Amino acid sequence: MGKRFSHIYDAAMLPFEKLRFKKIRKELVGKSKGRTLEVGSGTGLNFSYYYQTEQVDAIEPDPFMAQKSLKRKREALVPIRIHSADAESLPFADCTFDTIIATLVFCTIPSPEQAIREIIRVSKPNARILLLEHIRMEQKWLGAAQDWLTPLWKKVCDGCHLNRNTLALFKQTDGLTIENADLCYNGLFFVMKASCDKEKQ
Repeated sequence: MGKRFSHIYDAAMLPFEKLRFKKIRKELVGKSKGRTLEVGSGTGLNFSYYYQTEQVDAIEPDPFMAQKSLKRKREALVPIRIHSADAESLPFADCTFDTIIATLVFCTIPSPEQAIREIIRVSKPNARILLLEHIRMEQKWLGAAQDWLTPLWKKVCDGCHLNRNTLALFKQTDGLTIENADLCYNGLFFVMKASCDKEKQ
C-alpha cells in the first residue's frame, strides 16, 4: 500500500490544504526555531514553511513518501536532512532539538506513547512542541462512527487510526507543559503548542 498511498496522498489532502491546513501549517511551522525535528515528514508538505530554522532533521520511515518529498526538500529555504527512522526509536542524542514539529502523523505511529517519550528525550529543556493532529471526536455518535470506520480506514489509509485520541496521550505525559490546544473542524482536528519541561519527568 505504501507506494500507492504516497502517490495519492497529496491529491487526497488538497481539499483540506485549500480550506484551512495550508494556513495552519504556515503558522505552526513558522514558529520553529533553532535545530528542528519533524516527525513523519511524509511528502514534505511542511518544508516550504521553514524560514527561521537553523536545520531540520525530518524522519520518515516510508521510503516512497520520502522519495516524493525530495523536490520540496531541494526547494526549501533551510537545510533539511531526511532520515529513515521510526518515531519510537529516534537516532538522536538526548537534548538535541529546540523545536519538534508533527503534523497528521501520530495517527499512524504503532506505539504513540513511546514516540512521545522519545520526543521528550531528544528535546532540549523548554523546547517547543508543535502539533496538528486529528482525534476521536467528543460527540457520541461521531466518535462511534470513527470507531466503526477505523479497521477499514487503517487498511485504506496506510495504518491511520481514525479514532486515536492523540491529545489525551500528550496531556497524560509527564515532561510536557501544554500551552494551548485549539480544536478545529468541529473537534476532528487540534492544533497544540507545548513546551518540554524536563523537571516534570
